[in-house]
Amino acid sequence: MSKISWRQVLPLALAAFFVVGSLSNIFAPGSIYEEYLKWGYPRWFHFVTGSLELTAAMLLFRIPTRLLGSALGCAVMLAALATVIIHGEYVHAVPPLLAAALSLAVGWISWRKRMASTAIDQYKRHTGI
Repeated sequence: MSKISWRQVLPLALAAFFVVGSLSNIFAPGSIYEEYLKWGYPRWFHFVTGSLELTAAMLLFRIPTRLLGSALGCAVMLAALATVIIHGEYVHAVPPLLAAALSLAVGWISWRKRMASTAIDQYKRHTGI
């Protein structure tokens, strides 16, 4: 049995989080819908949030687009974080803060992997390997 690294699991767990969040926002039950209205967003804005979260999830599932997915997910979560802090709902700040931090971690890992891969490719081209 092969060892599964947290570096492999983290992006998939984060993608799953965004799938659940997107479905909660797209099919917004009354409580979520009312919160968006209370915060001053237009009636349709929960669809925008849900669509962005679903897009982030899809990008996170694939290695070549993982860096972009983590950036989008982080941006959405920072916007959510700003919204709840502006409205004084500090208890609601924990999930978006955690998701933004995990998105940054996934982005950092993806970026480092991409840079290492680029360096290896350049070395191979330079040396003719």
